[in-house]
Amino acid sequence: MAESDELERPAPPPAPLSRDWAGALEQGAAAPPLAAAPQPAGDAHDLLRTDLYSKGQTVHNKRIDGPFRRFKWLVMLVTLTIYYATPWLRWDRGPYAPDQAVLVDLANRRFYMFDIEIWPHEFYFVAGMLIIAGIGLFLITSAVGRAWCGYACPQTVWTDVFQHVDRFFDGDRNARIRLDKAPWTASKIARRSAKWAVYLAIAFWTGGAWIMYFADAPTLTRDFWTGNAAPVAYATVGILTGTTFWLGGFMREQVCIYMCPWPRIQTAMLDEKSLIVTYKDWRGEQRGSLKKAAKSPEAYGDCIDCNMCVAVCPTGVDIREGQQIGCITCGLCIDACDRVMAEVGRPRGLIDYATLDQCKAEAAGAPATPAWKALLRPRVFLYFGVWGAIGAGLLFALGTRTHTDLTVSPDRNPPYMLLKDGSVRNAYTLRLRNMEARPRDMEVALVGLPRGAVMWTDAVSVENAAPVQVIAVPANETRIVRAYVMLPPGSEDDSLEFAFRLTSLDEQGEQDIAETTFAQPDPATPEDDE
Repeated sequence: MAESDELERPAPPPAPLSRDWAGALEQGAAAPPLAAAPQPAGDAHDLLRTDLYSKGQTVHNKRIDGPFRRFKWLVMLVTLTIYYATPWLRWDRGPYAPDQAVLVDLANRRFYMFDIEIWPHEFYFVAGMLIIAGIGLFLITSAVGRAWCGYACPQTVWTDVFQHVDRFFDGDRNARIRLDKAPWTASKIARRSAKWAVYLAIAFWTGGAWIMYFADAPTLTRDFWTGNAAPVAYATVGILTGTTFWLGGFMREQVCIYMCPWPRIQTAMLDEKSLIVTYKDWRGEQRGSLKKAAKSPEAYGDCIDCNMCVAVCPTGVDIREGQQIGCITCGLCIDACDRVMAEVGRPRGLIDYATLDQCKAEAAGAPATPAWKALLRPRVFLYFGVWGAIGAGLLFALGTRTHTDLTVSPDRNPPYMLLKDGSVRNAYTLRLRNMEARPRDMEVALVGLPRGAVMWTDAVSVENAAPVQVIAVPANETRIVRAYVMLPPGSEDDSLEFAFRLTSLDEQGEQDIAETTFAQPDPATPEDDE
């Protein structure tokens, strides 16, 4: 059953004691651990360092083929294509807006995504998308465990890319282990130099793709290579190149185990009904080779102790020791174990996606339950309902929003001006927002003031004052206008509620109304005319 190119297998670790599924589920914990071995007398600091620290071991995972490995290939291809290609997609928004499909335009404070354009005052859309992403992670974790970590996390995707680079230059697992132990000869230096150069190229490409989301990609690429880009572009590419090179090329599983907080959050969200990658020890133990099992079939389980599940794991986890924080639920150990079971003529599923409840039932003699049935439970439906409701709300808000907006700020000091003829004048700052990619004429009208109220602006003289004014607003801009409203003498109220009504003079005819107040002197308090 061994592959022809595999020269040796790593020594299998000693078999752990069989776990008691029923006791673990009923008591909330596994069986009591074995007593710790007595420590030799010595310096307390040395003992503490020995107990709590061990030198990291480089993980050289073996190549494997199977359904989960092919699914990882698909996810990696899709995610990397989206990341690298999206900034180069074009989207026609007319002559007054950028034609990049996805663009975070920090200079003009806009976020473009195909037909969607988010303005600064619409940040709630961004907040909603972040909430959807968070609840989506909760949903995935509740349903299928750490599938996000195993397939779509950027650290996982780029680590997978770098591991394939390792295989291209250094060979498969055993060849890489031998090369690591070999002395630094000219051949080894050449291999390492070539491999690290590819690491650096991938890392640089990754950092360069990131900055393309914040400016027009073709223009920024030309400016970058001619030295005309902004310093922040070079600094960003340098930082992302370094972090990608180091985290993806060398730290790899250490990021998942030690640096990332998400695995610790996910463990609090799992329960006995969550799908996880599980070794069915009630079926696999006692472990033994095929020769031993042939001599005493009743004394050994299905696990032949080939250690293939450990050899293919990208984080070096032995799933037979139970759930660990290093397990990213990628399923490669399932592919490896199913392949071995097929070769030795035993049923698949010794390592499989299963819930603890399903394992308990199988250990008691019940037939295996299809994994998809674990998704049909209230917790999953609750997360999905909340996720879908927020998404539907955002889509409704996007579909019903107008592209015209008006904000009014009355002057506070002075709140009014009393003119010689008894008229009262108030001043306001209007912000007319045109969210279309074309210039539009907009009508501003007074609503709710007594007859005779008129308005003019800095661009319209008082002789042309009228209850309605037409103002041209450029495409994708907010025009700030100083407006003056005058009320003839005769009103007895010291404050009037009214509104400015903004109407776009095009086929859309969009409207927005901003309520405000008109301040006047108290009629009971005489004032001298200025």
